[in-house]
Amino acid sequence: MPIEVVEPEEVGLSRERLERIDRHLERRYLGPGKVAGTLTLVARKDRVAYLSARGQMDLERGKPMAEDTIFRIYSMTKPITSVALMMLYEHGHFQLDDPVHKYIPEWRNLRVYQLGNHPNWLTAPCERPMSIRDLFTHMSGLTYGFMERTNVDRAYRRLGIGREGQKDLREMIETLAEVPLEFSPGTRWNYSVSTDVLGYLIEVISGMPLDEYFRTELFEPLGMIDTGFEVPADRLDRFAANYSRGPDKGIRLEDDPADSSYGKKVTFFSGGGGLVSTAADYLRFCRMLANGGALDGVRILGRKTLELMTMNHLPGGQDLTDLAFGTFAETTYEGVGFGLGFSVAIDPAKAQIVGSPGEFAWGGAASTAFWIDPSEELIVIFMTQFMPSGTFNFRGQLKSIIYPAIID
Repeated sequence: MPIEVVEPEEVGLSRERLERIDRHLERRYLGPGKVAGTLTLVARKDRVAYLSARGQMDLERGKPMAEDTIFRIYSMTKPITSVALMMLYEHGHFQLDDPVHKYIPEWRNLRVYQLGNHPNWLTAPCERPMSIRDLFTHMSGLTYGFMERTNVDRAYRRLGIGREGQKDLREMIETLAEVPLEFSPGTRWNYSVSTDVLGYLIEVISGMPLDEYFRTELFEPLGMIDTGFEVPADRLDRFAANYSRGPDKGIRLEDDPADSSYGKKVTFFSGGGGLVSTAADYLRFCRMLANGGALDGVRILGRKTLELMTMNHLPGGQDLTDLAFGTFAETTYEGVGFGLGFSVAIDPAKAQIVGSPGEFAWGGAASTAFWIDPSEELIVIFMTQFMPSGTFNFRGQLKSIIYPAIID
């Protein structure tokens, strides 16, 4: 179903200023061939005021970017998983300070890395048990293998911890039980497989596979018809190609939709990065968040639960610069805190970027991004397929164009 678009001025935005988005993307990225295609959506006051598909979704086949293109959203899966688990919180199934080993018994005696390489570790006891909130906030002590920074993340790579490495979430949990943590839970912040563990907790608590829980409790109620862990055969023609940087700062094909793993049967349901979606579907998810947990008469979460999720949960109100263990995330660190599944803007002046305190956001490995600014009733979704994220500061550049388009 096409996305309805209103005149920008109807929602207090300037069309003339929003049109700078296309000019910027064409001049800086699409024209020089740095990315294949982009899709930008700006909504305000619950109505879409700007929607632009530019360039190609598949260069090899000459297919133009379209409003219904299906994208790998990678870590933009994380907010969905976080919302899904908090739905179970609202049924009283757990508390944020519950120790994780209450639900994963083999994690009762997790330890912290001191020295060594897999499988010969010198470790120390954790200062306290890992809590569920530590998983939501990435303060668990877990990591990602792609960090390529420590002996612990090297073990993740050797053991295949991640989407392609295990047959299912249960196998990942069993493998992680044998690997030490990077730090004691609650003491540092480190981007990690924590949200994949949240996905496993959904399976344990609900008694349902994660894909089924997402479908029945989130996607069908919200009308997210193209979001899932696989791309069905009859929709592969709408699935974008994924690219990475090639020779001479050009791009090369990273994942061909014709033979992508997303077109095959998936058994490892990555709550941290496994979903595909469309701009229209992700807009429905964002509209639900912006509307206090409900959309079109369907309530997903309570307003107070969302308020809790979008507060800064870092100790003492600190930002990521104070606590970050590593150097990679889908956000900048200065002036930015972290809630239960989202980055949270604390201080735009410290972040050195236009915006509002309280806006919450995240992004994905293929340079997708979104943010929601409650004070301005603003939703922005940016889709492309270029890896790795962080190569180009799309979020910062879009913010510098979009916020000045607010005229009332």
